[in-house]
Order: sequence, then C-alpha cells, then structure tokens
Amino acid sequence: MRKLIYSLSVSLDGFMETTDHRIDWVMVDEELHTFFNEQARGVDTFVYGRRMYELMAAYWPTADTLPGQLAVEVEFAAIWKNTLKVVFSKTLDKVEWNSRLARDGVAEEIAKLKAQPGRDLGIGGAHIAGQCMRLGLIDEYQLFVNPVVLGGGTPFFGALDTPIKMRLMETRTFRAGVVYLRYAAETNHAA
Repeated sequence: MRKLIYSLSVSLDGFMETTDHRIDWVMVDEELHTFFNEQARGVDTFVYGRRMYELMAAYWPTADTLPGQLAVEVEFAAIWKNTLKVVFSKTLDKVEWNSRLARDGVAEEIAKLKAQPGRDLGIGGAHIAGQCMRLGLIDEYQLFVNPVVLGGGTPFFGALDTPIKMRLMETRTFRAGVVYLRYAAETNHAA
C-alpha cells in the first residue's frame, strides 16, 4: 500500500506561511532544490487543497520558460507538470495541468489512492494535511525546518484531539541552514 507523505518547509516556530500567506522566507538554494526534486520523483501523485494548488499552478506550468531559471527549477517544472495532482476543493469548477478535482470525502479518496498501485503520495497544504492528520491518514512527515522565526501564520501542525507518536527516520542539514527531519507516524490515532 502506498504511503501519504506530508512534506513542506516550516519555520523554526512551526509555521508554513506568514499571517498574510507569504512564503518568501523559505530558503531554497540549488542544493535544497536538487533534494526537493529527488523527493518529488519518489511520488506519482500530489494531493492539494485549493490554495496550494492555485499557488503551484500559478508558477510551475511556465517556470521552465522564464529567463535565468536554474536547471533544477526547470527540472522541477517538468516533474510537477507530469505528476498527477488530486485537488480537494468545494469552490473550483475545473483544474488543469494533469490535475483532477476530488469529489469524494477526504478519507474515502485517500483510501482509494493508497490502494492503487504506484509510488507514494505527497500532500501539500495546511488545511488538507490537517484533515488527513486528524483522520490518521498521514504515514510520514518530512519537515524542512528553516532558520527563521515568523511569530505567527499558518501552523504546519493543526489542532489534534489525540497525539500522533512518531519515529525519527532521517535527518539532514543543508548548507543554507535548513534541517530536514523525516518521521514515520507510529500510530493511527483515528483507529
């Protein structure tokens, strides 16, 4: 069965974006982007909420045509365009760029995706990831902890009724000062 992996950059104080939804504080150099690309090649489906989909779709479909792009950015644009995207939204009527809207409930849709053959699933976006956390659907957490304190914003981890026990699987420190933490969820708290 495929794993659902929540992977995102996070501030030292636990936020994935500022109070006004900016992510310009995220540190991504060529070394980090190369690692992001390796991670993205390990999944064959991205699961997004509306806001994360709109953020990604506003940039990556044409990023490879912008002047001065690094080779790793051009490579990620191709990975992103070629990877299936499942978008949970009640307000969008259509999605593009190898994407489809999810109309079933989150638990049902994720269960169907996990049961299909293929590589793992990557989930992005605090709202949809928070729902999946509360439902016990996330198998692995990958945090890219940036050396910045935001003081507020959208938390990487939302409120939970029951703790999720984790097992540290991997750490890595990048030259930019970003620390990668990879954890496996040891308990399915929704069971």
